[in-house]
Amino acid sequence: MIKEISGGVCAAQGFKAAGVHCGVKAGSSPDKNDLALILSAKECAAAGVYTLNRVKAAPIYVTMDHLEDGAAWGVVVNSGNANACCPGSHENAEAMCAAAAAATGREAGDFAVCSTGVIGQTINIQAIEAGMPAVAAALSADGSDGAARAIMTTDTVKKEIAVSFGLGGKEVKIGAIAKGSGMIHPNMGTMLCFITTDCAITHEMLEDALREVAGKTFNRVTVDGDTSTNDTCVVLANGMAGNPLIEWKDEDYEAFKGVLDHVCRHLARAIAGDGEGASKLVTCKMTGARSEESAERLAKAVVGSALVKAAMFGADANWGRVLCAMGYSKAPFRPEHVDIAFASAAGTVAVCRQGDGLPFDEALAKRVLSEKEVVIAVDLHEGGEQAECWGCDLTYDYVKINGDYRT
Repeated sequence: MIKEISGGVCAAQGFKAAGVHCGVKAGSSPDKNDLALILSAKECAAAGVYTLNRVKAAPIYVTMDHLEDGAAWGVVVNSGNANACCPGSHENAEAMCAAAAAATGREAGDFAVCSTGVIGQTINIQAIEAGMPAVAAALSADGSDGAARAIMTTDTVKKEIAVSFGLGGKEVKIGAIAKGSGMIHPNMGTMLCFITTDCAITHEMLEDALREVAGKTFNRVTVDGDTSTNDTCVVLANGMAGNPLIEWKDEDYEAFKGVLDHVCRHLARAIAGDGEGASKLVTCKMTGARSEESAERLAKAVVGSALVKAAMFGADANWGRVLCAMGYSKAPFRPEHVDIAFASAAGTVAVCRQGDGLPFDEALAKRVLSEKEVVIAVDLHEGGEQAECWGCDLTYDYVKINGDYRT
């Protein structure tokens, strides 16, 4: 049984976190945290997954290097600047780790490092170095909230979760914080996620679990079709729960992976629902598929379609756009077998059967599509596989936010 608890990344034994304002971005409000630190009391098994964009920010390469041995003690992260595609980016990412090490008594290689914000501008490393002693001094078991707010950019709400569950006769906890609102597209869409757990698990098993779960959660989110340069998800496991070490893909591994999936799915939905300018979370449930891969490809095409997203914003039951998006997904299916319905807390309205339009109540459809969460339910009637992908509507505010993001 999975029980949701408080504490975020500090819920698991041995983890502390903090967030402070150090002024990474010129003119930023002193009330906006922009530097975060997460630290474990013990060395952790560590794993990460990263953007598939060929253009990767320097912090990703530094984190890959530092996690190559499968171990870490903490994470240092800033918002306000992506430290990507700019002079001195690699050196500055290493400098962030060195500053974190100096402030905590660890080694620079003990830290993963992440940045988020504007691409192409040199990061204010002096502000980060000056702020590091303060964020290290603020580390506490109640610091998840401050850290979660420090990694936000255009996010309108913080994204945080913690759960507990039984494993090997011990109580195990997993906590996480994430950020993501725009520049989100499947394949680690600008999102950052930091997951902590006191589970005893090898880094090999941790890496396998993270890759499997990320593929079915974070990589099934799309906000705007842009895959970022900085997307990173790092998980740290310090083993302090005392459960039998997970070193094989046995029942305990499957149980751990199931809870990790619960955590990441929650955050993936939160990221989709907080898309830049979004007014609603849009889920596409693709069922009756020949394979999970084809179901995922079809569902991604639907939630990624600008025309579908615009229709969702206008609460317009323009189901033809759904079928059209499926048609260019390059996934195999038979249009003449497809059923489509829209559903929400206001009810369900069937709009297509066997590829043809159905007469439906436009007023009911308007009510259904006006809710904060809308489901596009598609049944292919071709097999037993399914997939679920998440997105949001496309509003006027998306253009307003991104029209002058840099300036």
